[in-house]
Amino acid sequence: MGKDLPKLLSVKDAADILELSEPRIKQMIYRNELNAEKVGNQWVIRETDLNAVKERRTVGRPPKETAQANQ
Repeated sequence: MGKDLPKLLSVKDAADILELSEPRIKQMIYRNELNAEKVGNQWVIRETDLNAVKERRTVGRPPKETAQANQ
């Protein structure tokens, strides 16, 4: 068997890795921010897709614009 299969993660696994809630992971799936496939009644996420989200994700709110930046 020459080809390696991708590692598949559950929504719970993805939530633990990204330190987010399971509903937030599902929201990301529904908004097409995270690629996933439905197998039966469960979502599965390829580890490579999760890593792509992990790399581009920034934590926290974006900084507020200051009054000086508007001048």
